[in-house]
Amino acid sequence: MADTTFSIHTMNIKELELAIDWAKREGWNPGRRDAALFYQADPGGFFAGKINGQTIAVGSAVAYDETFAFCGLYIVAPEYRGKGYGLALTEHRLAYCGGRNVGIDGVLENVNIYRRIGYVPYYENRRYQFTAAKKVFNAAAIKAANNDNFAQLLAYDRQCFPAPRKTFLKKWLEQTEGRSLVYSVNGVLQGYIVRRRCAEGYKIGPLFADNAEVAQQLLNAVQTDIEGETVLLDVPEINRDAVTLAQRSGMKVIFATARMYQKGLPDIANEKIFGITTFELG
Repeated sequence: MADTTFSIHTMNIKELELAIDWAKREGWNPGRRDAALFYQADPGGFFAGKINGQTIAVGSAVAYDETFAFCGLYIVAPEYRGKGYGLALTEHRLAYCGGRNVGIDGVLENVNIYRRIGYVPYYENRRYQFTAAKKVFNAAAIKAANNDNFAQLLAYDRQCFPAPRKTFLKKWLEQTEGRSLVYSVNGVLQGYIVRRRCAEGYKIGPLFADNAEVAQQLLNAVQTDIEGETVLLDVPEINRDAVTLAQRSGMKVIFATARMYQKGLPDIANEKIFGITTFELG
């Protein structure tokens, strides 16, 4: 590292907005409300590396509970790359995570770098792109996510995510310019989906469902009011039914990451994960 004035600070919400702006510059197409929403996941888990008060690197380490954390939103300003600042920030974030199992979605070309700091790759998450269209769906089974079904939704989410995330999820479901739907039959929730407005088009995440048929119904329902818009869905290839659904729907892969963990693959219902929440938060 070239400069001894480098220091690392916990970001406040305004600084996190800067990090989201950087993500937009990098072409990551963040959601319009991502700063405020991400902050709900863990207000102490967003960090900025600074030289003489100027931010030159950012990254997150969201600690969901005592056992699981997820790192992301990692960006070093181009002129400071390759000088050790990013590694220092990563070491700081891992120290914040403590003894938790830590996950990341790492860019494929850097997998070997992540291996050197303790991450093990397990599968790819593939970003699929498609154009929204009016679709037929089972209107009797699909309802808006709301306070009446939130407890059920929260329990369902826990099957598909390695830790509880009640505070974050409540805000995620209610976000401005978003849409959240559940699939429920005879009072039993069988899946849910969230759509958010991004810098360009929309992203879907999560899409959790009992099976491909339920996932397809939710996917059909959530796109009918945005016909012609570009939509992105991040699909875990560990769930072959999810990949088949995406391919059968004519979606095209435009990007991929390696899902990596430090302490093993979490014991969750991967067969129900048809779309992850975000690359940044897991």
